Amino acid sequence: MTYLPQEIIKNKRDGKVLSQSEIDFFIQGIANNTVSEGQIAAFAMAVFFQGMNSHERIDFTQSMVNSGDVMDWSDMNLNGPILDKHSTGGVGDKISLMLAPIIAACGGYVPMISGRGLGHTGGTLDKFDAIPGYDATPDNTLFRKTVKNVGCAIIGQTANLAPADKRFYATRDITATVDCIPLITASILSKKLAEGLDGLVMDIKTGSGAFMKDLSQAKELAQAIVDVSSVNTTAIITDMSQVIGYTAGNALEVGETINYLTGNRQEPLLHKLVETLCAEMLLQGKLVDSFDDGLLKVNEVLDNGNAAEVFAKMVSALGGPNDLLESPDKYLSKANIIQPIYPTQSGYISGMDTRMIGMSVVELGGGRRMATDTIDCSVGFSEFCHIGDKVELDKPIAFVHAKSQQQAEAVTVSILRNIVVNPLKTSSPESIIEKIT
Repeated sequence: MTYLPQEIIKNKRDGKVLSQSEIDFFIQGIANNTVSEGQIAAFAMAVFFQGMNSHERIDFTQSMVNSGDVMDWSDMNLNGPILDKHSTGGVGDKISLMLAPIIAACGGYVPMISGRGLGHTGGTLDKFDAIPGYDATPDNTLFRKTVKNVGCAIIGQTANLAPADKRFYATRDITATVDCIPLITASILSKKLAEGLDGLVMDIKTGSGAFMKDLSQAKELAQAIVDVSSVNTTAIITDMSQVIGYTAGNALEVGETINYLTGNRQEPLLHKLVETLCAEMLLQGKLVDSFDDGLLKVNEVLDNGNAAEVFAKMVSALGGPNDLLESPDKYLSKANIIQPIYPTQSGYISGMDTRMIGMSVVELGGGRRMATDTIDCSVGFSEFCHIGDKVELDKPIAFVHAKSQQQAEAVTVSILRNIVVNPLKTSSPESIIEKIT
């Protein structure tokens, strides 16, 4: 059936429920460029104010999925479930780099499609750019071969995967319609469901460093994703009120990933997040009988080195160095200036504006102000403190990695302004807030 795009926009503007055929027509128009950018913007704003009911959300998401290719793994004879995880983004969030090889080492397959950094949040693909030679945009043959032979491959979104979402999001980004639950739900799920998954775990972050700063908003998004997804999906709401792990910045986070997988150093709060998300994925994929069995399996492949081996194989298969795990310092770039950030008073860390810490990484050159910006993978922060940690006048909050002394000093002022130090000890918030299935 043929519709006029403006009539569909008018129907949604007036609060009417759109039919599946109306939604399919509009999404196909986005994909084949018969719907204009202005019409996309008007439709997005209509949905922003009028919302969508559960049927519309499901139809809208499925139309996004079907706007391009949907991966089919049936001819690959894989002997395990196809699983993935998606995070709504945070500061120091390098969990995907650890999670994919852990799941693969446990018998799952992870064809992870990841993105670049957005605003104050770091992007998984930006972290892989810190690894010389790593190809985040391989052809489909190499991607599928790596998933089959290694168990996981982390790459960027291909042109034919949910193409309507690419165009739709670009317009939302410049029309103040990003923060809309039905549109966020469809955008996230369209890319993930196009991977041909058997199970999905969502990491919905809330707190000062999350897009969903309010817990009620995070719960609403989590429930929407679980309700709309066409595969088994669990949403776990996690804390983003402080830096995840002890680094923020691309090469630094790859270094932390290597230390984590090889067992050299595993920051406890980060480990809690990783093992929880992985155990839930293993349970969804029926690779374990219980969540506790999943935790045991995760720690087993970390302890015996199998997860680290998978990570090394993935990096090598996608063009990276063969000895990255043995000689990370040979490959990961280092900043010109590395210096401590000392507090202005002794006491305990009681809070931090994590979003502003993420923006400090951007200010250093480790993120983008514009999509065309080139990232400096060497900059960021290491040894970052956590809420509840004690700091002294001679015990730093973190180390800044910068390309110039001027940058280091400017960012130091910003960090001190956004870290709260109190004489009384504050307990660190729980990493895992709630699970929605």
